[in-house]
Amino acid sequence: MKNIAVLTSGGDAPGMNAAIRAVVRYALNLDMKVYGVERGYTGLVEGNFKELKARSVSNILQRGGTILKSARCPEFVKKTVQLAAIEKLKEHNIDGLIVIGGDGSFMGAKALSGHGFPAIGIPGTIDNDIAYTDYTLGFDTACNTVLEAINKLRDTMESHDRVVIVEVMGRHCGDIALHAGLGGGAEIILVPEMPLNMNSVFKKLKQNKEKGKLSGIVVLAEGVGCADEFAKEIEAKTKMSVRSTVLGHMQRGGSPSSRDRYLGTSMGIHAVRLLSQGKSSRIVGIKNERIFDVDIVQGLSIKKKFNKDLYKMAAIMST
Repeated sequence: MKNIAVLTSGGDAPGMNAAIRAVVRYALNLDMKVYGVERGYTGLVEGNFKELKARSVSNILQRGGTILKSARCPEFVKKTVQLAAIEKLKEHNIDGLIVIGGDGSFMGAKALSGHGFPAIGIPGTIDNDIAYTDYTLGFDTACNTVLEAINKLRDTMESHDRVVIVEVMGRHCGDIALHAGLGGGAEIILVPEMPLNMNSVFKKLKQNKEKGKLSGIVVLAEGVGCADEFAKEIEAKTKMSVRSTVLGHMQRGGSPSSRDRYLGTSMGIHAVRLLSQGKSSRIVGIKNERIFDVDIVQGLSIKKKFNKDLYKMAAIMST
């Protein structure tokens, strides 16, 4: 394998640039040429390729986002579009592709592999919602971003005896809410994996009020509901002063943590090794602190399990 390409797809995540940098420099070390595909699968179909040299990825390790940019490409589910993308790759004499993204992006890599074109996936999504791997690129940084916001919000909430509902990303996976909520000492954490019981929320806040605790943090995963609506309902039921804050896309940005830089670098190197060994249809991950890879079909078939023990621990710590 002499020429490979790399693209980022779906939502951006801190650590993607670390992975791109690792792919480029490790591949060059193996005497391969590397091409960056701009704007994900859309750029792949349109043939937006550029050769990447060692200096092309200088000074990007600490940057959030992705220098290759990203875009969603719903039409990539069509076989005709997939085959057209392969033709673009062949026109540029590219022998293999590395895809950095979430499960939707992996479906594209799976399709290309199914058509006989070597493709390897690296998990890049802040939601940490891919089950085969313990952690995905961007998750740690996103949790630290939320934690910083919680710390600042607690200062002002305590100053005014208020409760704040902090809405974080996570439509189907509550890992950001759980991990950041635990780290920030949130009084209540609401995630889509656990049944919602508003009476329990009201009861706990009232009990805190009776004990003299007039402020608090409620971390709400977006998949559970809207922070503004929760704030109004809680204020009406508890007679406490309640505010809402939606962190939104700021959770995706920012300089990646040391953890995400390590993961991006390690996973990028592993992905290049797989292609250099002639392997395809694999996705890279980390399990028990070991970088590994698994068949893409097998990996995507694994169902995400919510850490109920950690959730219970967080509830105990908030008493």
